[in-house]
Amino acid sequence: MKPAFLRPLLLAALPLALAACTSVGNQKTPVPDVAYTVPPAAERAEAARVQALRAQPDWTFQGRVAVSKGKNGGSGRIDWSQQGADYQVQLSAPVTRQSWRLQGNTLQGGGRLEGLDGGPREGADAAQVVQDATGWEIPVNQLPDWTRGLVLQGTDENGLQRDAEGRPRRLQQAGWVVEYLDWHAGEGDQQVLPRRIEATNGDAKVKLVIDQWGTPGP
Repeated sequence: MKPAFLRPLLLAALPLALAACTSVGNQKTPVPDVAYTVPPAAERAEAARVQALRAQPDWTFQGRVAVSKGKNGGSGRIDWSQQGADYQVQLSAPVTRQSWRLQGNTLQGGGRLEGLDGGPREGADAAQVVQDATGWEIPVNQLPDWTRGLVLQGTDENGLQRDAEGRPRRLQQAGWVVEYLDWHAGEGDQQVLPRRIEATNGDAKVKLVIDQWGTPGP
């Protein structure tokens, strides 16, 4: 049974999740195909993209997220701010006006979840803190790389399939399958970055639509 503070959120989240899935399904941009041969120019462009993103440790994004685990799920707005290994995630459900904030560090792995009845919760594993509090399985320590279309550092690319532009199309890591369904075009100093991502691990699923990428303010 879910904690009492989650019941209004989950009840309101079901129509939101359905609306999110419908809007994603109606996107006009075709999903990229897996490419079994990537042109050398595309390989070089992707290597340059990865290098540039690795050199930019501070970034933000705003978007929408739908999370499900079996029959339980929720959705809402998500704001992610990353500064080096430190991250802060704000998730809000517009209908109920409920929100929570997760703070963590990808190198240390721990996290603190605020906005819950009964006070904050924290632990040595941020993903476990979220799962214990909400029942949702979210790979929070991997998302800083995956959301930018990067393979986890210190791992090989055996589980990676690319599209014709050399970008990740399907990635298998840490027990998850991550699908890249659409991308934001690079403009000026802004690199090409994902727009739509779906990650699954058994009956756990995370759908993410990133509306805007940016950099943290002063």
